[in-house]
Amino acid sequence: MSAPTPHASGPSATLPPADDAALPTPVTLEPPGLAHLCDLVVTVSPALEAGQGPFGLRRVIPITGGVVRGPAMRGRVLPAGADFQVLTGGITAAHLDARYLIELDDGACIFVHNTALRHASTEDAAAIMRGDPVPPEAVYFRCQPRFETGDARWAWLGERQFIGRGERLPGAVRLSFWQVL
Repeated sequence: MSAPTPHASGPSATLPPADDAALPTPVTLEPPGLAHLCDLVVTVSPALEAGQGPFGLRRVIPITGGVVRGPAMRGRVLPAGADFQVLTGGITAAHLDARYLIELDDGACIFVHNTALRHASTEDAAAIMRGDPVPPEAVYFRCQPRFETGDARWAWLGERQFIGRGERLPGAVRLSFWQVL
C-alpha cells in the first residue's frame, strides 16, 4: 500500500494566484456615523434552564413587557417573546438571541430580533445570573437588532443596519439602539 499523496486544502488551493497589480489599492473608508433610534427597558421573568449541552449552558429568559422611548420611536414591549441564551467559557460569555414584539404609539407592531454578546468576569457573570446588579462598565454587552414589520411607515427599519449596547438589571434589560448611517 502506498502512502497518501499530500495535497493542498482550503479555498485558496483551487484559486489562481492574485494579480495584485490589476486590483484597486485598498483604502480606509470613512467610518459610518450613528443616529440614535431609541432606548428600551425590557422586563423579564427568571431564567428557565435546559442545562449544560454540547454548545454551553442553555437558558431561556421570558420577556414580560417594557417600554420604548427615543427620538425616532415610542411605544411598549409586548409580553411576548424570549431571550434564548447559550453561556460559554464557564459562564463568562453569553450569546444572546432575543425575539420579541414592540407596539409603537402610532399603532405599528414591529418584530425585533436582537443578537448580542455579553462578556463579564466569572464573578460578575455569576452575579448577573443570580439577578444581582453589576456596574455596566464591568460588562461588555453589544448587540445587533434587526426589525421586521408589515407597516409601510416603518418598512425602512428592514433596510438599514442597527447596533446597540445593553445593561442587565435585576428583572430587566436596558438597551440603546443606533442606526448605522
